[in-house]
Amino acid sequence: MSMEKKIIAKAFMEMAEGLESGSFGVKPRIALTGMGSEHGEENAMQAAVMAAARGVDVYYIGSLEHEGITTIHVADDEEGHKKMEEMVEKGEVDGAVTMHFPFPIGVSTVGRVITPARGKEMFVANTTGTSSADRIEGMIKNAVYGIIAAKACGVKEPTLGILNVDGARQTEMALKELQKNGYDFKFAESARADGGAIMRGNDVLQGTPDVMVMDSLTGNVMVKMLSSFTTGGSFEASGYGYGPGIGEGYDKLIMIVSRASGAPVIANALEYAAQLIRGKVFDVAKAEFAKAEKAGLSKILAARKAAAKPAAEAETVAAPPAEPCTASIPGIEVMDLEDAVQALWKAGIYAESGMGCTGPLVMMSEANHEKALEILKKAGYVG
Repeated sequence: MSMEKKIIAKAFMEMAEGLESGSFGVKPRIALTGMGSEHGEENAMQAAVMAAARGVDVYYIGSLEHEGITTIHVADDEEGHKKMEEMVEKGEVDGAVTMHFPFPIGVSTVGRVITPARGKEMFVANTTGTSSADRIEGMIKNAVYGIIAAKACGVKEPTLGILNVDGARQTEMALKELQKNGYDFKFAESARADGGAIMRGNDVLQGTPDVMVMDSLTGNVMVKMLSSFTTGGSFEASGYGYGPGIGEGYDKLIMIVSRASGAPVIANALEYAAQLIRGKVFDVAKAEFAKAEKAGLSKILAARKAAAKPAAEAETVAAPPAEPCTASIPGIEVMDLEDAVQALWKAGIYAESGMGCTGPLVMMSEANHEKALEILKKAGYVG
């Protein structure tokens, strides 16, 4: 039987079970790529079984089988990843959990952890990907992304805190302006004596805000620390992973876990995905982006960017005709990403920016890869 027929048959079976039980809610269908984990494929299958027991319809992409789990057999990690993308694109599943994914710039993931001091859940905004090539603009967007994820998971009025990292004060000023203009959210108060919306390390451990805002590189470290501090770092045992890719107009539910994530975290990530589907995350996102825009988000970002520009601006280069970008060059500082793209455009090479599992990428056609690498090396963007 073909994969499509199996999925249709499964849907009819769920409908029949719903008629019999009186419950008509169809289980969220979530794919899981099982190959590539540092803990072996069995670890991923264990997670699939755990999540299935919690009401998630898991489509396991790998080589293992288990009762109650639909397995899509693939030969290796690369084939599995392609199959996952295909299933998401065709709507054969509602979302997917995987260990790496090249989100476009503007899309980044909202992690979810259990804080150790109080056992409280906290959303970490954000943890992989890049919301913007500009650090502070990215953190401002991360605040909205974090609110979206929290609301979709049932937190009606999430409180927001900003981790005390570089750019926190500028982020706070922009968010206060957004709030003043009508974007409705609440700042958390630091548990430290001086209070305020800027959060300290103590607040991370205690889970003071529902949503903790920071740049995604810091967020990545935070999730790793909070999820594996009891195991010495080799096995992520706690939390829900690095979360869904969120961005304006982005409507694919792709959840990220790490190669070091243990079965409990992967199972939680599958459950997190199911909660987002039930909470209609893309409807929530559309509404939140509309409210933020009505409160002047674009104008606030543009004003901040204009104030940061030098007096003598670099020339604007028009993009060459678009072509498929099948090759990529890693190792570029995220702050230099857009300048690197412009350098290739200036040389007549069409290029796009992106974010892979190892960091920022400049993408171009295979035919232009060698020439592009030479240009970027000469300009000092890569070593």
